[in-house]
Amino acid sequence: MNPAFIFEFIGTLVLVLLGDGVCAACSLNKSKAKGAGWVVITLGWGLAVMMGVLIAGPSSGAHLNPAVTLGLAIAGKFGWDLVLGYIVAQMLGGFVGAVLVWLFYKDHYKATASEPDTMLGTFCTMPAIANPWRNFLSEVIATCVLVFVILAIGTQGNAFQVGPVSASTGAIGSWPVTCLIMSLGMSLGATTGYALNPARDLSPRCAHAILPIEGKGASGWWYSWVPVCGPMTGAALAAGLFLLVF
Repeated sequence: MNPAFIFEFIGTLVLVLLGDGVCAACSLNKSKAKGAGWVVITLGWGLAVMMGVLIAGPSSGAHLNPAVTLGLAIAGKFGWDLVLGYIVAQMLGGFVGAVLVWLFYKDHYKATASEPDTMLGTFCTMPAIANPWRNFLSEVIATCVLVFVILAIGTQGNAFQVGPVSASTGAIGSWPVTCLIMSLGMSLGATTGYALNPARDLSPRCAHAILPIEGKGASGWWYSWVPVCGPMTGAALAAGLFLLVF
């Protein structure tokens, strides 16, 4: 097996464990962080991405997101022969990460058994106002910004020179992408919960459907196409814009 697949699995697992974990911490009853709010959630998700990138970056490039993998492939920055393996690893990692969140907060899920929508929100996204096509557009726009900026970070124009060493802005670590995730959450995340990533949404939604969670209710399958098709469409648009502009 390609080692990059293993690191995409582990990196995405950690991303979802910490990302869904902050949602659980801020939402579930009797959690010490309950009610901490949107700023904490956006900061938590940004830092969750950072941890995943630090784990997977040296070995796989740390896509951690099928939309990012697709966008990089369309832009000619990633080999099409690896796309399927990356996406499978990411989706599996997202599923396991969500299961670990449930195990970690199991007592708190039990304490929140009368609030199925709250519990679902710790696994996957649902819209603040249900308008599927506008929700789809929100995910397209936000993911387009995500992938376009990721591609831009690696361009020659963002390179810097330190003595004999030349590097891109992205080479200083995961901080630029962390800031990008936090910015997207604060600015464009309030309508849908900013999935941006099918592995962050569909895989945990599947975990929610399968796990024996008391009082969990429905898994919101009527909406599930939005946080998958929206990010993938946005990523493709971003790659096309990148090729056009750069």
